[in-house]
This record gives sequence, structure tokens and C-alpha cells, in this order.
Amino acid sequence: MEGQSGHIYPFLGRKCEDHHELSFTLTVYTKGPMGSNNSTNQPGTEPGHQEADTSNNSSAVSGVGVANPGVEAPPEENNSRLVPVTPPNPLFRTMAEELNRGEILPSADSSDVSDDDAIEHHVAQNDLISVFQMLIRRLRRDDFTLNSGQIHIMSSEDDSSDETYSCNPSRPPVPRSDYEVDTSIIENNDISLILKQATALDASAGRSLPSLLAQREVGKTGNGMKGGFDKPHRNHVTARFLPNTIRRIANYGFKAFCGTYSKNGDIFLSAAQDRAIRIYDTSNGNFKKFKKIVARDVGWSILDTAFSPDGRYVVYSSWSECIHICNIYGDVERHDSLCLCPDNRRFCIFSLAFSEDGNDILGGANDGFLYVYNRESNQRVLKIEAHEDDVNSVAFADETSNILFSAADDGLCKVWDRRTLRESDPQPVGILAGHIDGITYIDAKGDGRYLLTNSKDQSIKLWDMRRFASDDAISKTKRVVAEQNWDYRWQRVPKRCKKDKMCVPRKQADGDVSVMTYRGHSVLNTLIRCHFSPSYSTGQQYIYTGCAAGRVVIYDVLTGKIVKTLKGHRECVRDVSWHPYRPEIVSSSWDNSIGLWTVEGNHSLDCDGMEEESDNDDLSGSKAPRRSARIAAKRQQEQDRLRQAMDVDESSQA
Repeated sequence: MEGQSGHIYPFLGRKCEDHHELSFTLTVYTKGPMGSNNSTNQPGTEPGHQEADTSNNSSAVSGVGVANPGVEAPPEENNSRLVPVTPPNPLFRTMAEELNRGEILPSADSSDVSDDDAIEHHVAQNDLISVFQMLIRRLRRDDFTLNSGQIHIMSSEDDSSDETYSCNPSRPPVPRSDYEVDTSIIENNDISLILKQATALDASAGRSLPSLLAQREVGKTGNGMKGGFDKPHRNHVTARFLPNTIRRIANYGFKAFCGTYSKNGDIFLSAAQDRAIRIYDTSNGNFKKFKKIVARDVGWSILDTAFSPDGRYVVYSSWSECIHICNIYGDVERHDSLCLCPDNRRFCIFSLAFSEDGNDILGGANDGFLYVYNRESNQRVLKIEAHEDDVNSVAFADETSNILFSAADDGLCKVWDRRTLRESDPQPVGILAGHIDGITYIDAKGDGRYLLTNSKDQSIKLWDMRRFASDDAISKTKRVVAEQNWDYRWQRVPKRCKKDKMCVPRKQADGDVSVMTYRGHSVLNTLIRCHFSPSYSTGQQYIYTGCAAGRVVIYDVLTGKIVKTLKGHRECVRDVSWHPYRPEIVSSSWDNSIGLWTVEGNHSLDCDGMEEESDNDDLSGSKAPRRSARIAAKRQQEQDRLRQAMDVDESSQA
């Protein structure tokens, strides 16, 4: 799921056949920030959204149940830390006593803080977090199910984003990129032949760009005509020139969540946490803002947007019971609310998609359901119980819009056929299993066969929907995902061994039916997105994704290797969009900026067209000189200084 204002994290109670239902209220009050006597409001909190009354400089952490709805805060006292607990169950009473005695106090990582106040704040936060984690473990062990589904962590000094609860305020560690890639499955799959034909990889193997140009002039590029490449050879040539230089398009002062090109590339849409949707004209190669839409009924942030197929409308979603649709062109602004009538009061659509005819809008929600809204009848026409957890992403398989994909925090990707869907008994066509944690995003190749999924297990997987998982594999995936006890929005990825920086399984999950797995980017903080590269300019030869370490990572589909890493942001890159025709990528980052990556400088003209990566994190996007070049330059400077000194001595003697 996506984070929300007030830092609301899921309290996962698992359903069992013989289970006990519990309702409880646990409220912890502290004077000022946790571990501090001072409280100041931080910039960046969501404007106009009040999760709790903090006028008395108090912080509150509450697990809200149905037995005791709402607990008023006690008046301020001289104690800097007051912990009143009213649990209706002995299990929670024991935990409260441990908390009051101070027995649950994990040590703070002194490397992440700079002074005593920060250390105390860090310990207090981890103290409360540990309580909740222990409660969850005990409930799972004793087969309890909670009536309440959320824990609220509120503070007058906290920012409205999940960054506040990051274990390390600095940029997340960069994952390894030297994993051994197993290509045995993809080499025997049809996609290998499809991509080689689309990019002339076999026909142009081992040939440099000058040799290809020479062959083009004599008509040996496949089309039998001098002076022009056929489409596969054009893709082969243009795919070598990958974006490498960043230019700032805008800095909003708020986190950028969504950024995408329209279908024809003439419009770019950006949405940020300031509740504004900005639309840019990109038809002439420049970014010129021509419209700004102020979003309505926004809780925490705009979470997803989608263009209509004709490019005339845009739809967006947030923590609200409605999605909203706006016109892009015209003197009169239309801004309509499309109510989905959910059963859950705390409701959110995490992902949106338009059907090809523009009549239906598909949405995936935090209640585990899929919603379809029909614009002609102006009502919700379908509500499908799809997953057991938050549905983070949805997509259409191809232009027919009959086949749907949905992916959720249960780690499963499901395939649906609209022609056979019934609300009373929804049955997927098949299920794709292989991830060991929740899925954050889906991107369909558009051919009705292949798709990508990005996951919290720090991997992207390529799937062939003709190959579904077995019932045993589905059960194992559910069990493995249920055992995950970390929160990707504010915790680091669990380490499996000291050598690995990121959580990487030692072997492929049992029953994994994916075609290929790609590793080397980090998925933290938010629902980071991944895509196939455009068909027109690259033949969909690449996969590109955002990264929590502030990078854009580009993979080769067939080899699984990273061919380009674009370093230019200070914070998480949530969304990325490659222009459908030009070699340009736009990255939307939580450092409040929108970056345009273009092709500049020297590019390799050899057969593979790949460039060596640099360790430079310069925000200008330029690469640092290689070590040998720096040493040579330093030696040259020393020689120049020596010559100057000798010249001075000779002149003085003369």
C-alpha cells in the first residue's frame, strides 16, 4: 500500500478458521516530540489535512478498535512521558506493563543520529514500533484476528510523509548490481526471438555503427533500398543512444508522485503532493506549462493519474471515495467526481487505467477490490473481490481491453477476463506467483502476452501469461509474503547475509513461473514504477525503473544486466516516463523536482553501444573522469608546475 498522512501503517491480523476477534485501544501520549520537550511544526505537511489535534504539542500513537472508539488526550502534566493504557485483554495488558517498566527498549543506531535529542527520539520511535511488532507476532501465533485494521502514529512535529520514520534519513543504500543472472528460461522463450527480430540483434551482431551506415548505403539493411534503415535496424541504432544528461524542468517544493507522457508524446502530466496537476506542452521538444489543475478531495497526495486514449481528459485518485476526471483543453474547465461507492470508509484507489475506447476506468483499491466505472452510464458497473490485501496496480493487457491484470500486497499478480467476470463469483483466468513480497506496479507489453511487475522484494519480474502458477506455488507465495514483518515505507530492506546490501533470496522461490528476474534497484518508501521502453525507438529492448536511491535504472530485457544508471536525484524516484518517439526520459522524484534526461556528449560506436558506469553522483548528470584520466591530469599539472619553477630559476640566474 501507499503511505498516508499521519503515518498510518497496516496492523495485519491473519484470518484463521478458529480465531478470536479482539478490539483494543492503545494510546501513548508524550509531551512534545517523542523523547523531547520541544515541538515545532515541520514544513511539508499536507496542507489542510488534520489527522489529530496537536494544539497542546502532544504526540499520540493509537491502535483504534471498535470497543473504545476515540480516547481523549489527558491534560498536560509535568512528566515528559506519560503512558496511559486501557487494554481490555490480558495480552495487551502484559505488553503495556512491559512498556511502562521500560523493558522494551531497542538500542538506537548512533550512526544515524548526531546528538542526544535525536538519539532519544530515535529510541522512543523504535520503542513504540517494537510494541506493535510484538503484538502482531503474538496475535499471529495465537491465531487472533483484529477488528481494527490500522495503527495511527501522530505527532505535531512529524512530516506527513513516510520519510519521517525512515531508519536512516540519508539516501537508501545502493543495491548490488553484479548478481548472476539466469537466462536459461528467457533464451528458450518466444520473447527472445521477438526482441531479436524487432532490434535486428542477430543481423547486426558484432557490427559497429559505421559499418551499419556503410551497409545501409549499399542497401544491405533489410529493406533493399539505399539511404534508409528498416524498422529493426533503426531500433538497433537508436537503442544505442540512451539518455545520459539531466535538466531540471521544475521544482515544486513538494514531493513529485506522478509523471507521464501522453500516448502521442505531445503532453506531459505531473502530479505532486501540493495537490496540483501540471500539464506541459511537449510537442515541439520543449516543456511549456499551459495548464494547472487544483485537485479536489485529496488525502495526503495524488497517488495516480491516467490519460484518456484521445489525450483530452485526465483522471486522478487519492485517499477518497471518488476518483476525479478533468478536461485538458477548452476554455471551460470540467472537474467531475466519479463516486465508486465503496464499503470501506478509509478508501483509496492506488492505480488507474483507461480502457482503449475511453469509456471504462479501471481502479485497484486498498480494500482488495477492483472497480470499473463506466463514463457513458456515469456509474460504477463492476466491483470484484480480487485480492486479500491492498491492490497496488492494475493494467489492461492490450488494446482490446478484455484482459486485465491486478497485483497486490499479497505478492500475487492475477489475470482476469472481463467477458467472464461476475461480481457474485469472480474467478481469475490465472495467477502468476514468484515474488516473495508485495507487488508495487504492473506494466503490460501491449501484446496481450507479456508483462512486468515491480516488487518490494527488490526485483522486477518478466511474465508470460500463457504460463500460470500451480495451486501449491500460490499457497507457498501467500505463506512467504505473510511472514514478511518489515514495512518498506519506513524500514530498510532486511539483510539476509553480511555480504548483501539488499534482501536477495539465495534461490528462486518454489513454483516461480516468471521468465526473467532483474535486480539492481531498490523499492522503498513508495510504489515505485517500472516500464518497457518504447517500441518505436528501442523495440522494447529495455526495462527502466525508478529507484529509492534517487536513480533511474535501465536493464536489458534479454541479458538482465544494467546497461545504464542515471544518477541525478537526491531522493527516491517514484515515477519514470520514456517519450514514445524521442530518446528522452522524465523522472519524478521525492526531492521535489522533475528531471528531463536527454542524449548529450560522446557515445560509444562499437557493436554493443554500452557505456561504462561512473560512481559519480553529481546532480548535473555529467560523468566524472575515470581514474586513469584523473591520474594523467594530475601528472600533467605536476609537470607544468615543474617547468614553471625551472623557468623562474633560469630567469633569476639571467
